[in-house]
Amino acid sequence: MPMENIFITFEGGEGAGKTTQIQMLHDYLSAQGLAVVAVRDPGGTAIAEQIRAMVKSNANADIYVRTEALLYLAARCEMVEKLIRPHLSAGRIVLCDRFADSTIAYQGFANGLEVEGLEYIGRFATGDLTPTLTFYLKISPQDGLLRKTAQQDLDRVENKGLGYHKKVEEGFEHLAKNNPQRIITIDATLPIDEIHQIIVNSTNRIF
Repeated sequence: MPMENIFITFEGGEGAGKTTQIQMLHDYLSAQGLAVVAVRDPGGTAIAEQIRAMVKSNANADIYVRTEALLYLAARCEMVEKLIRPHLSAGRIVLCDRFADSTIAYQGFANGLEVEGLEYIGRFATGDLTPTLTFYLKISPQDGLLRKTAQQDLDRVENKGLGYHKKVEEGFEHLAKNNPQRIITIDATLPIDEIHQIIVNSTNRIF
């Protein structure tokens, strides 16, 4: 597979440990002499980071659900055009903390927006960019939120009720079931090093 095609995303509910596993995979691939970059969605560019701050802020708890979805997609468009595609074209492996699957899980399943519409607008926003491989770190909403609460103050999204986060989980489960060739489900309660080894083994298969 040409190196410019390798785009790996990490998905999961709150507290699943995505950030830790992305950093570990980044360090592993770098140690193999591979060019690799890690980005987060939303974020990475000046505009996308401003949008991130807006949608995460508890001050915006009353944001309308369609507005929220469009802001996330606008930030993703910025990131794809200014970061992801240039890195992929330069032959770098790109690791991304969340991508289109999160839109379906959070704005679709949890917020009740039409999934087909989100998929359509999402393809427009990313120019049909699809991950090579996705790791879904599976953790119960209860356990994930306990982890987050122990680490930091909760943001607007994390502060939503348990019922909301259970719907997010339903969304990720649906996506994993319907995209088995792309999405690899991993028990996020396993030891960190064990999760990392599963990710490394799966990643090595695509080279």
